Amino acid sequence: MRRLLVAVVLASVPIPDLVPTTLPRYQGSPATAKPMKASKPPRNPYLAKDPRSNIHNDTWMTDAYRHAGPLGTQPQVTSSLMRPALCGSLTFHSRGYLVSVCPSLGAGPQARVIDPRTLDLIATYDMPSAPDPPGTTAYQNFAGGGYFYLDGRDRIWSATKTGHIFVLQVAPDGRAITKVDDYDLTSVLNEDERISSALPDFKGRIWFVSKKRGKVGILNPRTRRIRITTLNEDIQNSFTVDRDAVYIVSSKRMYRFSARKGRPRADWKRRYGNSGIVKPGQADAGSGTTPTIMHGGYVAITDNADPMNVVVYRKRTGRLHCRIPVFNQGASATENSLMASKRALFVENNYGYQDPFGPNGGALSTPGFARVDVTKRGCRKAWETQTEHAPSVVPKLSTKTGLIYTYTRDAAPLPLEQPYFWTAIDARTGETAFKAYAGSGLGFNNNYAGLALGADGTAYLGVTSGIVALRDG
Repeated sequence: MRRLLVAVVLASVPIPDLVPTTLPRYQGSPATAKPMKASKPPRNPYLAKDPRSNIHNDTWMTDAYRHAGPLGTQPQVTSSLMRPALCGSLTFHSRGYLVSVCPSLGAGPQARVIDPRTLDLIATYDMPSAPDPPGTTAYQNFAGGGYFYLDGRDRIWSATKTGHIFVLQVAPDGRAITKVDDYDLTSVLNEDERISSALPDFKGRIWFVSKKRGKVGILNPRTRRIRITTLNEDIQNSFTVDRDAVYIVSSKRMYRFSARKGRPRADWKRRYGNSGIVKPGQADAGSGTTPTIMHGGYVAITDNADPMNVVVYRKRTGRLHCRIPVFNQGASATENSLMASKRALFVENNYGYQDPFGPNGGALSTPGFARVDVTKRGCRKAWETQTEHAPSVVPKLSTKTGLIYTYTRDAAPLPLEQPYFWTAIDARTGETAFKAYAGSGLGFNNNYAGLALGADGTAYLGVTSGIVALRDG
């Protein structure tokens, strides 16, 4: 069962900026930190300490950090060229190393450990590959490792494209990755089904979901017993875990599940507004968000109406608490989770993003960010802007600085330019604080990858050609 891959350190080489932008490389001015109240999710003992365990930071999927990100003071932008892949989820080893599983177009996913300062690749592990099922689009497919999690022992738990869950131990010095366990789920999965996401609940059971047919399963890692239920509705996104339940959104409905004698049982389900259209920027015709739990007993998603709504339910009963439209009709969609701070929600518009490898890969997405505050009486839109184009990044909130960190593309004066910027937005007002140029062209496209903030305030992001970073000077 054990398989060890010994690392060969690959010194980083910057990603080539083949068509440098003619736009200003720094816009705005250094921000002043304005701390705000932070959500405090319960500690899941089977995940690494918050906020370093998974793409959405914690068990409530708040996409928020309680430590600082960069303020834009003498910004230093760096990058590292790697084998083409997309490190969509970035987590942090207990000693600070970046840990990811990176699906690729031409080969199987690869687990990677990256030095947080130099961006050197210091360990890799090649995951098994399999052909993508017919009808799936590779650039929108996170199956086989895109969603993984890190536990408190620096172990990667990752689904594979072959219907297994691998457990990979990252060495204390980060220089080796060893497979220490392997759970075979093929007895409950058809050949064309892929695991979208797997996460532990508060008792250590591993919940998992499949995109096709929407299977919801529970694996008992001690007995290896597996129990499933089938929704016959696609599940594109990850899910959120509370102390006593998990919340899953399918292409049609929002669900609360709990475990009964080791089997998943739907406590409630609610159909949400759906135009039935796969809007440009979306992976399917449904909600593009992983559910987000908030203080006050709420859980929130976006729907697929036109215009799109932020939708908030009561956790216990599934009762609709409030629903409020964001962005414009015919130009609203998101494929990324909501950010949460106490009872404030932040949403990004991804409408118009296109397959980066297709004929319209250079198309500019529709701009937009919004803040929705949830009260006991309902929802209130605090602000909405249509300034910054954030094509596909999973943005992050720092409650220490009061800034939303995102990755944007600007309209460019020259035809071949595709300039990407690190962008910070004031969470209180929606105003852009600063922008720092990352690079131009396909190599700097993040294609749905999630931004991450290191403990020292550095921002990181996987892109198609490797990884990029931003830190203050």
